[in-house]
Amino acid sequence: MRRGLYIGRFQPYHLGHHTVIRQISADVDELIIAIGSAQRSHEPDNPFTAGERVLMVTRALSELCVKHYAIPVEDIQRNVLWASHVISMVPPFDVVYSNNPLVTRLFREAVVPVEHSPLFKRKEYSGTEIRRRMLSGEEWEHLVPGSVAAIINEVGGVERLRAVAAQDK
Repeated sequence: MRRGLYIGRFQPYHLGHHTVIRQISADVDELIIAIGSAQRSHEPDNPFTAGERVLMVTRALSELCVKHYAIPVEDIQRNVLWASHVISMVPPFDVVYSNNPLVTRLFREAVVPVEHSPLFKRKEYSGTEIRRRMLSGEEWEHLVPGSVAAIINEVGGVERLRAVAAQDK
């Protein structure tokens, strides 16, 4: 049994994540999805709550039939302790998948194997780009799984993002 860990903010979960997870799932029996910055929401860079992101991940991955655990993990703002904090919050795992240089370094310092996750159209499939499109009224739904677009619409995500990104006048 091999269990992997994949960390992201998923603001929102998009087709880039979906493709990477599909590829990672071929290497592991189970996948832990750590939903980072779980304490953050209602901000321009973090408009969705941890619960909404758990729902996005869970519904999207049910389409892929990937055995997974979606677990919110709050930031502790102390890099030297961060990997230990993540390890304490999730089920045991054998390998971390990440391309983030800091995440890679912190887990390797904690003596946890790290493999680079595949990259998939990072400029097109990025939370930053999707949120930018939401704010400007451009099409964005085609960049996320249909189940995720439905959740965003159900919670009024675009309206929330526009409200929290508004400037005082």
